[in-house]
Amino acid sequence: MNKTIAFIGAGNMAEALIRGLLSAKTVKPEQIAATDVRPERLEQLHRTYGIHTSADNAKAAAKADVIVLAVKPQQMTNVLSSLHFPLPALVVSIAAGVPTARIERELGGEPRVVRTMPNTPALVGAGAAALCRGRFATEADLVAAETILGAVGVVVRTDEQHLDAVTALSGSGPAYIFYMAEAMIAAGVEAGLSEDVAKRLAVQTVFGAGKLLAESGELPQELRRKVTSPGGTTEAALKVKMERGFAKIVAEAIHAAARRSRELSGN
Repeated sequence: MNKTIAFIGAGNMAEALIRGLLSAKTVKPEQIAATDVRPERLEQLHRTYGIHTSADNAKAAAKADVIVLAVKPQQMTNVLSSLHFPLPALVVSIAAGVPTARIERELGGEPRVVRTMPNTPALVGAGAAALCRGRFATEADLVAAETILGAVGVVVRTDEQHLDAVTALSGSGPAYIFYMAEAMIAAGVEAGLSEDVAKRLAVQTVFGAGKLLAESGELPQELRRKVTSPGGTTEAALKVKMERGFAKIVAEAIHAAARRSRELSGN
């Protein structure tokens, strides 16, 4: 990728993207800059990855072909006001709940904005992200954003109106799996296992099931059918979940998350 990238905000997600881009050799360290208000954080990133670091958002953005807005939603207005206009660079936002129209309006002119919703498994190179483009972004801009997000996982395209659903499904989704694992560990301990054994088995089960689902190419219902022997233990467990409305609970949880995402984004 023959572009320079400036990360405005140097939190965990920014570091995940930096690490992924360098590991995949998509760019070289000298093509990346990161800004943050924490000097110690900038020193750590420079020492670890050899990238350029600065506390000056405008200076970093002025030298970049792509600007990644990796800041919290409540910081967005202050960050955008710190940049010099007009911005010739592609602007990629990973801030949850901030519409492209708002970024375009606050930047002024006709900025090329791509909005994306990644998730935390990007920290281990197994992320899931969806992206959409604003009014002025081009097909080439989408491809550039896909290259950046693709360094840490799977990327899909969607319309912006669907990003609230994306937030609810994959953005918040890891927490649903963590909660399931938490419950499995607790149940294992109640059944007589030590906490260490229950944790190791639950973690590997979640990992293995996800890997099998991703690599087998089979639908989840087919994999579930294969492991569910008539009259067996799995059938007994699934019967409890079905009787208690497990699928309905999951659907209601995702709908609640999507509703809250719409509220936060002003939709």
